[in-house]
Amino acid sequence: MTENMEDRACELGNYIVEQRATVRAAAKRFGLSKSSVHKDVTARLYAIDRSLYVQVRAVLEENKRERHLRGGQATREKYRKLHEEEDLR
Repeated sequence: MTENMEDRACELGNYIVEQRATVRAAAKRFGLSKSSVHKDVTARLYAIDRSLYVQVRAVLEENKRERHLRGGQATREKYRKLHEEEDLR
């Protein structure tokens, strides 16, 4: 990961836009905390590249609108796996 904060913010922004990634996914991919990623793609990116910032905000807003769906999927998957394990016993 780039040591320069401006470059890192742009890399994260581009990744989020290209992959339609969540802050959590970007943090995992780049080995950073969610707080660092969020700070980079909001505060820092706004000062560096406004057009990329607008694109990132759009992805983040979309993710925010869909988070309840992802949570439901994760819960469904968790219990599906638990039931499969019980069936194997």
